[in-house]
Amino acid sequence: MTGLLKRLVIGRAMRSEELQETLLPKRLALPIFASDPLSSVAYATQEILLVLSLGGMAYLHFTPWIAATVVLLLAVVVLSYRQVVSAYPSGGGSYEVASTNLGPSAGLVVAASLLVDYVMTVAVSVASGVDNIISAVPELADQRVLMAVGFVVVLTAMNLRGVRESGRAFATPTYLFVGGVLIMIATGLFRYVVGDAPVAESAKYGIAAEPGDAHLAGLALVMLVLRAFSQGCTALTGVESISNGVPAFRKPKPKNAATTMAVMGAISITMFIGVTALALISKVRITEDSCRLTGLDGSCESYTQRTVIAQIAASVFGGEHSIGFYFIQAATALILILAANTAFNGFPLLTSILAQHRYLPRQLHNRGDRLAFSNGILALAIVAGLLLWGFQANVTQLIHLYILGVFTSFTLSQTGMVRHWNRELRTEHDPVLRRRHKTARAINGTGAVFTGLVLLVVLATKFTQGAWLAVLAASVLYVMMRGIRRHYDATATELAVTDPRDELVPPSRVFAIVLVSTIHKPTLRALSYARAFRPDHLEALTVSVDRDEATALRGRWQEYGIEVPLKIIDSPYREVTRPVVDYVRSIRRESPRDVVAVFIPEYVVGHWWENLLHNQSALWLKSRLLFTPGVMVTSVPWQLTSSAHADRPAGRAPGSVRRGEPPNSDQRPDRPVGSRRP
Repeated sequence: MTGLLKRLVIGRAMRSEELQETLLPKRLALPIFASDPLSSVAYATQEILLVLSLGGMAYLHFTPWIAATVVLLLAVVVLSYRQVVSAYPSGGGSYEVASTNLGPSAGLVVAASLLVDYVMTVAVSVASGVDNIISAVPELADQRVLMAVGFVVVLTAMNLRGVRESGRAFATPTYLFVGGVLIMIATGLFRYVVGDAPVAESAKYGIAAEPGDAHLAGLALVMLVLRAFSQGCTALTGVESISNGVPAFRKPKPKNAATTMAVMGAISITMFIGVTALALISKVRITEDSCRLTGLDGSCESYTQRTVIAQIAASVFGGEHSIGFYFIQAATALILILAANTAFNGFPLLTSILAQHRYLPRQLHNRGDRLAFSNGILALAIVAGLLLWGFQANVTQLIHLYILGVFTSFTLSQTGMVRHWNRELRTEHDPVLRRRHKTARAINGTGAVFTGLVLLVVLATKFTQGAWLAVLAASVLYVMMRGIRRHYDATATELAVTDPRDELVPPSRVFAIVLVSTIHKPTLRALSYARAFRPDHLEALTVSVDRDEATALRGRWQEYGIEVPLKIIDSPYREVTRPVVDYVRSIRRESPRDVVAVFIPEYVVGHWWENLLHNQSALWLKSRLLFTPGVMVTSVPWQLTSSAHADRPAGRAPGSVRRGEPPNSDQRPDRPVGSRRP
């Protein structure tokens, strides 16, 4: 049943040779890797207006200048990352650039920052999408968190089906959003030119300033403008994802990725300028607290503010009940939710590279049934879901944790690219190529300066409002990744072979022990299996927690004529694990060069509930014995009838164990050695 459900959700398993078929053409790569920056136009303008409205309506005239600065920065970053795509097409993106040119520590800072930013991309995008749904259907406000988590689950399932599958599913909503917004912009600007400018539903309201923010001047005014600018820079989130996803493109990979990035930049800039212009033309008024709106007819507590893009759509297309309004709202909600898909592709790719470099667990480098990095996808979904639940899917609270990581990676990667071009210029003598390298260096240098300044602004304006959590999370990730790398390096050093002849010296003797609870088929199989190894010494071992049962067991042992000697250990306190472990360790102390082989009979059952009916003492025994040097633990499974119908991976025999892996987790132990018979 589980296997059938998995196939229905994920699809058929794909062979490794089919990886080439999952590569993306540009038309699918754009919605997969660029949905985040494309969708950010739905809220970037709103974030600027929300901050400026803190001072009332007096400072809204700064909006066009802030927007123009954001556009300039976006253009510089897009041009800069086109250089990254061409110079480092392996998919490491900012992490690879920083690691190669600035050192491993800088690379880890970038990686930690990006991992945090990817999680925030999912949380903010889904929460913002839910906000737009609630703008169209206010009755759903109470289901905000449930809807957000539900969308994360759907995105996870789609991405587990593979990159190409998710691209096909998400391409149409992305193109519908882009087309819808461009039509809205064209229609609104045309109406403005002909003298019929659209008017937002909130244009009739005023805005009361926050206490203390009414007459800002000097440094306070600069900080307000800088804070609005930092909020508007959410329009740049996700730009780096294409540089991380170059391996997913069809050949020629760098060229196709660079073209896709250029198209993404042009569309994002056009839509951001258009939405900001229409917000100003239609006189949109929006605040974090609706009670600061003046001129409301009813109670401010009951008034639900629509998002900026919703108000623009209603004003352009003729009201909140127009087809155009519902189309824009539906497309916006979809693209905002699907914007999280950028992170669902970038996060697993980055964790896979980090795992390959031994900074994260190796499991994150493994591909799933559909050749996607399934473990990374699931990890992202779990963390993002917990974040949405913890912050109640509130965009205003989540947005303060956002974009810090992405500007850290922007700054370090562009600085690394400057060093890359300096190195190239030292060895390049062709005048044409030198001019190209110098131009590229100038672009990357400008990008490094701009994004570095924005990073400082973001830190200064957002740190106390919640950005410190993002800094803390990135710091914890950095320390954790360094610790994981130290562990892997230490393990590799410890396991390295210096002299194979020393390692191949056989033990002086093999002392075999078969653990016995009673005489039944699993016990006899374990005895036969142990004898097949021809150890130097073989004995059966049981722990006596009941003298009568131990006496009966010895009598049956002699009655059956079993030639293996039976040793009985008394346990007056009815313990089983400790006496066995102590006995095995005593053998090791007496003969340190001997190898002790312990054979444990186990049941294999076919249903999860049957596991509850059998004691788990053998698991404790194995876990304790595995920490004892010179002790080999072997599970000898006995398959019950119910296990014959259980689902197993193809090609695996019941109870078999692959070389180098622990016993099958489906195997469950027999009753504890020496316990009462049922």
